Amino acid sequence: MKTTGFIARRYLFSKKHISLISTLTVISIAGVTVGTALLIVVLSIFNGFFDVIKGFLLQNDPDIRIESVEQTSFLYAGEIEDKLSDIPEITAVSPFVEGKALMVQDKDNNKVVQVKGVDREAFFRINDLSENIVSGTSDLSVQDGTLGMLVSEQLMGELNLHTGDEVSILSANGMRKSLTQFSLPRNYRFEVRGSYSQIQIIEGAAVYVDMEAAQRLFEVRNQVSGVDIRLEDPAAADRTKDLLKSDLGESFQISTWYDLQRPLYDIMYLEKWSSYVILMIIVIVAVLNIIGSLTMIVIQKNRDIGVLQTMGFTPADIKNVFVRQGLYIGLIGCVIGGGLGLLLSWMQQQYGLIKLSSAFIIDAYPVSIEMADVSIVLAGSLLLCLLASWYPARRAASVAPAEAIRYD
Repeated sequence: MKTTGFIARRYLFSKKHISLISTLTVISIAGVTVGTALLIVVLSIFNGFFDVIKGFLLQNDPDIRIESVEQTSFLYAGEIEDKLSDIPEITAVSPFVEGKALMVQDKDNNKVVQVKGVDREAFFRINDLSENIVSGTSDLSVQDGTLGMLVSEQLMGELNLHTGDEVSILSANGMRKSLTQFSLPRNYRFEVRGSYSQIQIIEGAAVYVDMEAAQRLFEVRNQVSGVDIRLEDPAAADRTKDLLKSDLGESFQISTWYDLQRPLYDIMYLEKWSSYVILMIIVIVAVLNIIGSLTMIVIQKNRDIGVLQTMGFTPADIKNVFVRQGLYIGLIGCVIGGGLGLLLSWMQQQYGLIKLSSAFIIDAYPVSIEMADVSIVLAGSLLLCLLASWYPARRAASVAPAEAIRYD
């Protein structure tokens, strides 16, 4: 039985004296440890920020949205409703009508806003907007002949609105017709029934009205702009998207929560893996030390290599000795660094050790440990350590035993 593992350990961790080789080995292990720990912590923080941003966006965004490819609106009835009801993953469905409109209180107080018409009961089943009402109510029904509307706190401040105020809304299509047909634009009066405050990463709908009122405002009769869907598990969005595509055909665009904000999510992933590549430089520096220390061992143990070959060790066995040394350095560094990285991430997750300034919407750096990322970090670090041992191992295997013994 070959003892390549035993020899590799003796070469690396000699108990007789501390040499330059031993020092380089310790530095290599320390480099792999620090690099691995930092990679796990940084990637976990990026995952934490991703989850925070995703959570805020999903307060407004559905898990899946259905829209028409060719037109701005479509008829939502019959066959489409039946197909959606047959999918068990779907827990709530909310059709909507959406568009730009001019909101006017007086001649000096107006603003172009995004108006979204919803079915109040269906909409609140997929959105937690009802929990963020600041003043008034979320009632959008007709009262005393006046339609109701729900306005964001930011817009309330910009237009100096208060609960109970009445405003006029004119659609872009209505204004276009008034210019081409030389007639007064048709406007609709709404009463501000309430205001809401919701953290928004990107600009969304600022005004909510009843869906039938929005259909009249945007002149789409019984049609809708799209259908928002909430799933039992958002992770099933891609699978459900493929199912809906096969059921509804090419005339509908099916977007998951990721598709709706793809540029933002893609940038976050790019930043995450760019940081991974940059921080791997620390591990690469440690790898260069591994190459140096193993090459010095080959030079120092030249006679020993020759003796081993005369005892029956093949070049493959000699190469295995030095590959194992790289493997041991990588394993020690990855185990210590992985444990340290997981410990630091867990402590930040539980206790929020590193705080953020008060300007942020969260108190401390968020952390989310994903074992897939941990595996990638450990595998990458270990692979680099193994690659670093390839040149010294090849050099050791090429030593001629006769020459090594003769001139030592």
